[in-house]
Amino acid sequence: MSTVIRMTTSSEPSVETCGCVVVTGASTGIGAASARELARQGFQVLAGVRREQDADALRALRIEPVILDITQPDHVADLAARVRSEPMALRALVNNAAISINAPVEALPLDEWRRLFEVNLFGHIAVTQALLPALLRSSGRVINISSVGGRVAMATFGPYGGTKFALEAVSDALRRELAPLGVRVVVVEPGGVRTEMGDRGIAATSRLAAAMSPEHQDRYGSLVQAVNALTAAGTGRGKSADDVARVIAKAVTARKPRTRYTVGRDAALLTRLSRVLPDSMLDRVSAAALRPHYPKATTARNQSVPPLSSTSV
Repeated sequence: MSTVIRMTTSSEPSVETCGCVVVTGASTGIGAASARELARQGFQVLAGVRREQDADALRALRIEPVILDITQPDHVADLAARVRSEPMALRALVNNAAISINAPVEALPLDEWRRLFEVNLFGHIAVTQALLPALLRSSGRVINISSVGGRVAMATFGPYGGTKFALEAVSDALRRELAPLGVRVVVVEPGGVRTEMGDRGIAATSRLAAAMSPEHQDRYGSLVQAVNALTAAGTGRGKSADDVARVIAKAVTARKPRTRYTVGRDAALLTRLSRVLPDSMLDRVSAAALRPHYPKATTARNQSVPPLSSTSV
């Protein structure tokens, strides 16, 4: 099937292309929106979902759901076999699957750390390794969905941010390894996005916080509540999944894609601040952003970092 894929911005020329795209984590949110946007632009989309009911909800013209848990080697092998059987060339892999948990470094059990890295990093590496032969044949693209949390790690974002920092590093190395071979690697860094994943992340964080030891509750309970409140507020003001999907489609179709795309003013601002501010000042900015969200009874003891006179985020 040959189709015409047009650029998502009028400033860039149209590009004629055809082929297939794999999107992982396509059950809901950014993944589902990306699958629909890429299908709308004419791609045949293999959309990874974990449950049959998610497949039924997503199935549509040019969208073929495939059962895929990226942490399961047999699922990844089945996906690679499906791609090999596809008569159209694989034009892009969108590594989107992820889970989100915010917790203090000391308080998160190691099993939860390992689960986060299995999904948010090692699963993406497994899928990329499995599909790279097809991408090399087509001079395709790898689109890794990171986060502003992959550039700036605020308090309690150590686990999630750690996986995204690692994904950013792997993306840099992979980009430099594959550029001479004709495969481009692009990172997309959304800020706050209104998706079910954000709600699930807040709920998971709350469950873990409730299970913390009394000592950890004393040290970090109010901090976790403040971070959850700030995250909920930021997510409510954030971009929609469709907004992010359009940027992902641009990364797939642009003739000369950037190496990184931020999505949202919050992502752009924090990325810029991280480049120009010293760590101590960035710590103050972070503390100032959190301060209004602490439970009132504990606000006073969280004034150890002096408020900034004119800086807010």
